[in-house]
Amino acid sequence: MNDSTPSDAVEHFCSRVQRVRDEVQKLIVGQGDVLDGLLTCLLASGHALIEGVPGLGKTALVRSLAAALELSFSRIQFTPDLMPADIIGTTLIREHAPGQRAFEFEAGPIFANVVLADEINRTTPKTQSALLEAMQESCVTVAKTTHALPEPFLVLATQNPLEMEGTYPLPEAQLDRFLLKLHASFPEHAELHEILDRTTGTQQPQVRPVLSRTDILEMRRVVRQVAIARHVQDYAVRLLEATHRDQKQATALVRRYVRFGASPRGAQACLVAAKTQALLAGRFHVAVEDIQRVVKPALRHRLILNFEGEAEGISADQILDEIVAALPTAGA
Repeated sequence: MNDSTPSDAVEHFCSRVQRVRDEVQKLIVGQGDVLDGLLTCLLASGHALIEGVPGLGKTALVRSLAAALELSFSRIQFTPDLMPADIIGTTLIREHAPGQRAFEFEAGPIFANVVLADEINRTTPKTQSALLEAMQESCVTVAKTTHALPEPFLVLATQNPLEMEGTYPLPEAQLDRFLLKLHASFPEHAELHEILDRTTGTQQPQVRPVLSRTDILEMRRVVRQVAIARHVQDYAVRLLEATHRDQKQATALVRRYVRFGASPRGAQACLVAAKTQALLAGRFHVAVEDIQRVVKPALRHRLILNFEGEAEGISADQILDEIVAALPTAGA
């Protein structure tokens, strides 16, 4: 934070985030929670998965956010015939002079700061898994050679609900790589009018870049410096433990419907996302309320339900709501 005080750093952080919000909202109506989740992932060095039926503006929201950032952007449209090399790239033989040939790596669209993985669950698990190394290590390996991805690197994926035709469930290992899973909701009545006014008229709002790569990297460092008391971290740990049916904190829904609880990466997601929430709330320390605010987007995709839970239509959000309601904020 250099010579600035924590209060100065918080104020500067919030003003920068608000500039991005204002730019994106020139084009996007509603979906405030999803936008805040995307900003949290951007600033907490994580990736985001947005789920919702077609037509809710998921792709437009990601495009608008990318336009508000001075970062390279690429879009990958996931289809059933997409292959891993179409994402990562491949090694080609090029002839530079007569008789002189050499292997050269042709980079794929994954080599961008912000990657929109559009309708990620419309391609096969083999191609979905091509993102695993990139999302975890910020690099890809082709022909035994490792290629670093640009920093910052952010995957913003959209997916349709699994009940829709032509979708493939994401592998659990890949779901765990997403910092947050966000739900795009249907617009309110007034928001629908505003969407129609903006999209069927003559004026087309333009989003301009307001945050640079340097700004983002600096803000990420500020997030990491936010203080968290031991009892608040302990609350996050107990929340994670409560998602496992063999733990004493497990609730009735967990014991009956959860096959596997969240991994330790889920606790990491809760903490870094809560640090971002604390800054946006004007504080340089994490409170229990910050943990509670991010627990569903941070853990909902990390709970694996058993057959009974899926058959009865139990949602991960129901289970997490019960855990938060039952778990005391102070440890025993």
